[in-house]
This record gives sequence, C-alpha cells and structure tokens, in this order.
Amino acid sequence: ELHARASDWFEQHGERSEAIGQALAAGDVERAADLVELAIPAIRRSRQEATLRGWLEALPPELVRVRPVLSIGLVGVLMASGDLERVEGPLRDAERWLETTTGSGKGGDAESAAMVIVDDEEYRRLPGTIEMYRAALAQVHGDTLGTVRHARRALELSPDDDHLGRAAAAGFLGLACWTSGDLEAAHSAYAACMAGLRQAGHDSDVLGSTIAMADIRLAQGRLTEATRTYEQALRLVSEQIGPVLVGTADMHIGMSQIACERNDLPAATRHLRHAQALGEQLGLRPHRYRWPVAMARIRQLEGDPDGALDLLDEAEHRYDGSDFFPNARPIPAMRARVLMARGNVAEALAWARDRGLSADDDLSYLHEFEHITLARVLLARYAEEQSAGSIHDATRLLERLLPAAEAGGRTGSVIEILVLQALADHTRGTRPGALTALHRTVRLAEPEGYIRVFVDAGPPIGPLLTAAAKQGTAPSYVRWIQAALGGTDHHSHPNQALIEPLSEREREVLRLLATHLPGPDIARELVVSLNTMRTHTRNIYAKLGVNSRQDAVRQARQLDLL
Repeated sequence: ELHARASDWFEQHGERSEAIGQALAAGDVERAADLVELAIPAIRRSRQEATLRGWLEALPPELVRVRPVLSIGLVGVLMASGDLERVEGPLRDAERWLETTTGSGKGGDAESAAMVIVDDEEYRRLPGTIEMYRAALAQVHGDTLGTVRHARRALELSPDDDHLGRAAAAGFLGLACWTSGDLEAAHSAYAACMAGLRQAGHDSDVLGSTIAMADIRLAQGRLTEATRTYEQALRLVSEQIGPVLVGTADMHIGMSQIACERNDLPAATRHLRHAQALGEQLGLRPHRYRWPVAMARIRQLEGDPDGALDLLDEAEHRYDGSDFFPNARPIPAMRARVLMARGNVAEALAWARDRGLSADDDLSYLHEFEHITLARVLLARYAEEQSAGSIHDATRLLERLLPAAEAGGRTGSVIEILVLQALADHTRGTRPGALTALHRTVRLAEPEGYIRVFVDAGPPIGPLLTAAAKQGTAPSYVRWIQAALGGTDHHSHPNQALIEPLSEREREVLRLLATHLPGPDIARELVVSLNTMRTHTRNIYAKLGVNSRQDAVRQARQLDLL
C-alpha cells in the first residue's frame, strides 16, 4: 500500500518514471501499464529506449498484448536495439486490434471491447506508425519497393499534426532513394524528415538525420556542405539546456571523417578524441561501429596498418545494420584497402574472390565502393606481377564505373575513379589520357579540398600532378597535394585548411577587403547593409585567426584565397 501511495504521489508531482517504478513494486501492473503508455512519447523524444524496454518486459506479456499502444512501443524498442527477430509478434498484435475495431475507432464488437487504450492520441497515430515499422522491416530485408510502398502508406495514414510519424515516413522514403543511388531525392526526403523531427521536438533524432544527410553529401563529393550540416547540428547541441543530446558524439565522428579527406590529421584526431570523451552513451546506435572505422582511418594515415586492421575487425564485429542506412562502404572492402596499402595484395585479391567480384559484374550504387576497391586491387596486382589481364580488367571496370557514378551525381566516386583512370593510363603509357583524367578530377576536387584521394594513389601520381600543373591545372592546389605526398604537410587545401571554410559571400567580402574600398563602399558593392558587411568581416577575421583588415588580406594571400 505504501508503494501504491508513493506511485500516486509521484504521478501527481509529474515524476512519471518514479510513479511507474512504485506501481510495479506495489504489484499494480494495470496502473503501471497505464503510466507506461502515457510515458511513451517523452521516452521516445529523449531516446531512453532501454528504460522503456525494462518497463515493458516487467509487465505480463498478456497485458501488453491487449494494449496496442504498448505493443507498438515494444516494437520501437526492439527495433532500436537491433532485436529484429522479436518484432513481428507485437507488430501483428497491434495490427490485429486495428482490424477488429470499427471505422470510428475503439469498440464495436466483443473482441475489441477487451482492448485497452489510455493514450488516445497515440492510438490515433497507430495506423501510420504500423506502416512506418513495416517500411523499416522492408528496408532491413533489402526490399526497396516494399519500403517505398509502406512509407507512402504511412504518410497517407498519419494525421497532419503527427510530425513524428510523417518525419519517420519521409526518412524511410529517403533511405529507399539512398539505397537505389538517387542521392538528391534522398537528401530532399531527409530534409523533410529533419524538419518534422524538429517540430516534434525529437532533437536526438535530428542528429540521426544529420548523419544521413552528411553521408549523402559526402557521396556527392560535397565536403563543404557535409561540414556545414554537422556544424549546424553542433550548434543545435550548444543551444540545448540540460543534458547533452544523445548523438552529439556522432557529429564529431562525422567531422573527423571529413578532416581525413582533407588530410587534416590533427583536426580528425581531435574530433575523434572528443567523441570518445563524450562516451558511447551519447552516441546513436551507429556510433558503435562508426567510431572504430574512423579511428582505423587515422591509424592507417599514421602508418599503423596493423592497428587499422584491428579496429576494422572490431567495427565489423559491432556492425549489425540496425541503423537502416545502406551499407554502401562495407567494412571488408575498407579492410582490403588497408591490406593493399600494407603490401598484402594477395589477401586483397582473396577478399575480391570471396565476394565473387569481377570487372563484368552488374553495377549498382550499393556495390560501387567494392568495385572501385576491386579496380585498386587489380592495379596493385599489375604493379606486382605485370599481369596484362589485371590492367585490362581494371581499365574496363573503371570505364564502366565512371558513367554510372556521373549519372547518379556521386561526385565522390567520380573523383576517385578519375584518379585511378589516370594511374591506369599512365601505367599503360597513355600519358595524354592520364593528364585528361587528372585535369577533370582536380577540377572537381579542388573546390572541396580533397587531398587524401590523391595521396592514397601513391608516388606514381606525383609526376602526373606536376605535368598537369605545368599545363595550368590548379597549380596552387597541386602544390598542396604534392606537399602532402611528400609528407611535409598534414593540412588541407588552403581554402579548406580553416577551422570553418569561408562561405561564398565571405570570399566576396574578402576579395573586396583586399582593395582600397572603404567599408561603406564595400557594402554598397555587395548591396547589403553596413552592419551585414561588418558581420561578414568579423566572421572572416575569426576564421582566419586575425584581428585586422591588413592581417586578413596578408593571411588570405598566404593561403591563396585571393
């Protein structure tokens, strides 16, 4: 009786979690079930799935089965923990209750009279929620058409004010587009998803969408936009009052990966250490494998391939696919790349054989990274054995991969493919073709500050870059790549070596700061107010680490920003 009274007291004082614990201690499972059902929206917002799972598993299963809102709550926590084998049971329980109700909602016959509903709002959203979880299961099983069908049905069934349900449906439409390689459509769907999550107050889920949107931008070769996506999310985190949002650690992992692409190893390491300090409890589920993947890349760049391989093994052990993201960069393919860098070409070839990869495979976005890796393996085999078949297969595969990546707007892949084509043409003695490919890839890579894609090609790319620069191909940018090839610099292309790259408008202001125009004239030239021009100037000073116009211009000249 004391526990029951305590449960009432905690409920009256707005402490529902304590009220549930006391109700369970009192043995009043009906009251506990009522309170759990009412607590689900808040628990979902704060990503406390483990707490909800503990409550649901403390209730008798037959009690959960007659409460469709609780059944769907159980589906959610099982999905979040990757326990997909147990999802079908409670999902069917919820579906059966909907089938027994009349068009007006609850009741209608003897069977539906046994159903218990406490939270009418959650029950109203149930049809769309069920379709959303069906979309999730279809995505897990690789059924892209099923994902689209259920996600669209979820949008049709979700009320206009169900921001969370509609956001989730948009997210699964984004996943389907992403999986099929339609990256721009995927990004648009995720933008709609993120807007809905913000309206629903699900800030941690906003961070989860941030990972997806940044990954998509990376595949499109848009490093600057990916950086901006993460930075906006970190600003959201900094504006929060109270505990640090779950998912904050993942933002730093993403920033680390971008810094690696730009060859800024100190920044990459700093972000990963920050993520590690925040701890796994502040990471979303992908954190479990994304952190060791990112650290493996750093270990490889530090010249520790064995350490990189150990971390990739750990990541593969942790990967379970429950984040629903398409596995576009499989960990075994990353492992094959490290093996090649270590000189273990035979082991890398064994990976390709085990995967059944060949130059004649049907091409798809999900296997693009593997096929590019295969092209690398074939080039490495030719360098080792002088096998004519290897260079022929590598060239043929790259010639097929390039138009596919271009058609899909996957500029990240296009840049890497062109680098490999340049190497292949150089190897075959086709220097004009090599320089043509290199010119194209430099033109694509320079605005985003790619460095590692060239450095990873190894010493043979050096003379080609020198020849390209002599022909007028981005000589300043090429000097930065050459410095990284020689190991004399660990930072990125000048425009990206800053903590935060200058925006296009800030670059316009910087160019005018290098003239003799006074501030009011610069503002008139840009058709902005003087206050706006001053704000841009302050941002430029902060990004360049200077305190005056003269120092800003001097620093900009040193970094080739003008």
